[in-house]
Amino acid sequence: MKLNGVGRRYGLGGPWVLRGVDLELPARALIRIDGANGTGKSTLLRLLAGIDTPDEGRIDGPRPRTAYVPERFPAALPFTAAGYLVHLGRIHGLRTTEATVRAREWLARFGADGHARTPLAELSKGTSQKVAVAQALLAEPELLVLDEAWTGLDTAARDELDRAVVERVAAGSTVVFVDHDPRRLAGAVDATHRVVGHRLAAVPVPLSAEEAGPRVRIELTGAAGAALPAGLPGAPVREPGIGETIRLTVASVHSDALLRALLTACPPWHIGHLSEVTAPEPAPCAEPSETP
Repeated sequence: MKLNGVGRRYGLGGPWVLRGVDLELPARALIRIDGANGTGKSTLLRLLAGIDTPDEGRIDGPRPRTAYVPERFPAALPFTAAGYLVHLGRIHGLRTTEATVRAREWLARFGADGHARTPLAELSKGTSQKVAVAQALLAEPELLVLDEAWTGLDTAARDELDRAVVERVAAGSTVVFVDHDPRRLAGAVDATHRVVGHRLAAVPVPLSAEEAGPRVRIELTGAAGAALPAGLPGAPVREPGIGETIRLTVASVHSDALLRALLTACPPWHIGHLSEVTAPEPAPCAEPSETP
């Protein structure tokens, strides 16, 4: 999907919020949108999510299966937490049984399973936000749009959402997000764009605290002659191994997604040992054509 010269006004004939916006959304990418308050970040996310339509320009390409978490979740709806998630799952095309299972799993991941039967109107702001995030994730969208989705979540739930975002990208999805914390997912972001003067400008992605700080070392072995899969999450660094054992180091924020990619590869890799290290090694990971 690609935005070509897209613009959006404040109301019919009003002043421009965004104008001349060009943005391409590749698969398997994490994209951050920055900008001062009131510059049009939420408007851009609503355009990407298909909630709003542009007043000028066009959006090209097929629309991916999309899920959206708004800045404010409309909690006063006639559902329980689990009932709402199942309802949204059905809208996304899931069968009732599958939607029920996924609803239970996501509520548990965010520590809200004890509120499954609580009416939405009776939930706290933080628990409502957990439900809002869960409804976007349970359908495994190809495009996930998050507008300040971490706001109101407790520390454990924020960390869980970080992991879920990295998982979606590793699975091939595109995630576009806005968050007030400049450190949010810094080590995983593929591109950052800033809204300035109604337009969108690309900005460099700096070295993150996650990349410069603690990392995870994974020791693994594979089938005879097997090559490491291409495009592993987190761009892991390969270290010298012992015998047939391969050692990879990766920023801790990517470790879960990397393990999942290795375990679900064909053939799968056997994970022998995990440990924490304090800095990455300089050697690059082997190209997919090489054999370990």
